[in-house]
Amino acid sequence: MTRLTFLPHPQICPQGKTIEVEPGISICDAALNAGIPIEHACEKACACTTCHVVVRQGFNSLAAAEEKEEDLLDKAWGLEPESRLSCQAKVGDQDLVVEIPKYTINLVSEQH
Repeated sequence: MTRLTFLPHPQICPQGKTIEVEPGISICDAALNAGIPIEHACEKACACTTCHVVVRQGFNSLAAAEEKEEDLLDKAWGLEPESRLSCQAKVGDQDLVVEIPKYTINLVSEQH
């Protein structure tokens, strides 16, 4: 099992949360399964940036992003070198610390 630690986010996960998951699951699915309502406007089809996260620890354990993901990430709010689309980043066997950015560019979110 791999440990994922989600850092506190004021609306989505105020207390933060640490979970154990099987390798191979996406960060997005792991969050949703744990009750962390991360946005995913395109239903995890790698067609938006609403599930953008920053992997604060363990980034190098993730498989490299594909070109489509890299192109979309260029449009994400708060892009950093360790940014990934959580619907595309699959958990490996190294623990991760994940930050959900404060904002997204989703103008139609029911949460706003």
